[in-house]
Amino acid sequence: MKLISVNIGRERTQQRKNYIETTGIYKMPVDEPVEIKSPGIEGDAICDKKNHGGPDQAVYIYGGADYAWWARELGKEPAPGTFGENLTISALESAQFNVGDYLRVGEATLQVTAPRIPCGTFATRMEDPQWVKKFRAAERPGLYCRVIREGVVKAGDLVSIEKYAGRTISILQMYRDHYNKRDEVTLRRHLDAPIAIRARNDLEEELQKILAAKV
Repeated sequence: MKLISVNIGRERTQQRKNYIETTGIYKMPVDEPVEIKSPGIEGDAICDKKNHGGPDQAVYIYGGADYAWWARELGKEPAPGTFGENLTISALESAQFNVGDYLRVGEATLQVTAPRIPCGTFATRMEDPQWVKKFRAAERPGLYCRVIREGVVKAGDLVSIEKYAGRTISILQMYRDHYNKRDEVTLRRHLDAPIAIRARNDLEEELQKILAAKV
């Protein structure tokens, strides 16, 4: 696999229902090498910091295999960066990954932490009010990653994968579980994996509610 493009989003506004929101989802490929640091890519706008960004969602990846599927589904080929990803990687299919898997891209090493959950901002960017439902049904969520090793990357860099050897959960199962009622066993399985802090906090709170109800 190789890195097709590095995509950076600047702050811009869009009309969402009855209000204007500021977003960094409109990402465009850049020609020059960029440095991936622990907080993410320098100059890439993160406007909704409650739900996006942070050290465990520093980089978002989408793959060429998933883009090819969407091209057939939509009847047109979306350009790299259309889905708001920082890195577009050839042949990558996000549903094949587990939480904890490593990707080595250029000088950087990334670790998968979570699937992307579609939101209204994404739907507005795609100009499709049904986009959240379509994206959920497609089960091609892309990969949020933390930065294990900072480094410079550029389009054309080779990408290698190392599977995580510890206890984990597949990105696809994590994605599906998000939309369903989770029991104690399911929650503990998620928490055993090296998931994103944002997700961990929510799941721990959910587990405590279940345990409190047993008392």
